[in-house]
Amino acid sequence: MKLSKGKKLLILGILLVVVDQVIKILVKTNMDLGDTINVIGDWFRLHFVLNDGMAFGMAFGGVAGKLILSLFRVGLFALLVWWIRKLLKRQDVPTGVLVGLTLITAGAVGNIVDCFFYGLIWPETAMPDAPFALLFGQVVDMFYFPLFDYQLPWMDHPQVFFGAVFNFADACVTCGALYLLFFQYKFFAKEDKEKK
Repeated sequence: MKLSKGKKLLILGILLVVVDQVIKILVKTNMDLGDTINVIGDWFRLHFVLNDGMAFGMAFGGVAGKLILSLFRVGLFALLVWWIRKLLKRQDVPTGVLVGLTLITAGAVGNIVDCFFYGLIWPETAMPDAPFALLFGQVVDMFYFPLFDYQLPWMDHPQVFFGAVFNFADACVTCGALYLLFFQYKFFAKEDKEKK
């Protein structure tokens, strides 16, 4: 039985979300908050942190910001699913465009699961001061690549180059977006030109 392109993309998306959740659950259930495990020397570590904001630990306006961010992720997911389904009906859309969008969609879903359900499953992961756990679960982050320290003349203390801690879902979104930007820009440029 030959699978349609849409079913292949669905399987890819589900697989990416499952990988993301397995990693997060393993970290959450086997590490204490703040624990670090060196994977490759000092420059690739598993470092368990909870993130109440956006990708790569960026904060976004406390409880109100978290609610807006959670609802934005759901809206983004719905928009991406609609867009992928629309593109699947066309014959001129490169497979790479659909794969890139699927990576972004799967990454959004991976972090939506954390926001919606982790606060219910593990109350300690719910955002402090949140009115309830649903929608306010903090995202589990673990990948840490502190490549080197640097200090510029105007800085008071050294900084870590690429000091962000992130998860597999963040990596999916970033890789999908960069792939589309660098390798599929001709498709989007053509789309933009046709609309004008």
